[in-house]
Amino acid sequence: MAKIGKNVVIHDGATVGENVTIGDNTVVYSDVILEDNVTIGPNNVIGIVAGGNDRMRKENQSITPLVIKSGTKTGSLVALYTGTTIGQSCFFGDLSSVRENVTIGDRTVIGRSAIVELNTTIGSRCTVQTGAYVTGDSIVEDDVFIGPCVSMSNDKYMGARPFEMKGPHIKRGAKIGNNATLLPGVVIGVETIVGAGAVVTKNTKDQVTVAGVPAKELS
Repeated sequence: MAKIGKNVVIHDGATVGENVTIGDNTVVYSDVILEDNVTIGPNNVIGIVAGGNDRMRKENQSITPLVIKSGTKTGSLVALYTGTTIGQSCFFGDLSSVRENVTIGDRTVIGRSAIVELNTTIGSRCTVQTGAYVTGDSIVEDDVFIGPCVSMSNDKYMGARPFEMKGPHIKRGAKIGNNATLLPGVVIGVETIVGAGAVVTKNTKDQVTVAGVPAKELS
């Protein structure tokens, strides 16, 4: 049986599993599936349909449900969009946000105030720490660590001319230090370490350490 807090709004069409907890003042929209043993914190907005104006991309008009799998928990003031699938036993810190058409694997942590933009894949057992920005159209493989305030981009020309959006591809087991910047389309190799404050402008090899501005491999 679900435990529902005060002033919770659950729209018709939402699916709420067994032993689900929903905190005070949370809104759960229609296109949401909460599997068993999910815990949603207070003041969350779950199942937002993406909006925008005529200058924004409109690639994905069809609405598919937001699926939150068993054992996942959220803190306070979390915003999760439709069209996204979240794995088992994940955790979302206060004020975090995940946009539409995102896939997140099992046991991943999205930290406080972290943002995951649209059309992104994040693997299992990843950590995205406080204030990190995972841009749209990115790939983050399993067991990746993304430190606080890391920033990524996906538009090489910053809107000045047409460009197929492409965020970074961070391969398995890589670690990105705090305040590092990853430019559009860069590939971070398997188990590679990116030093704090580095600006990565080119692909890296596997199992190396890069640091500096621009980032270079350390000998």
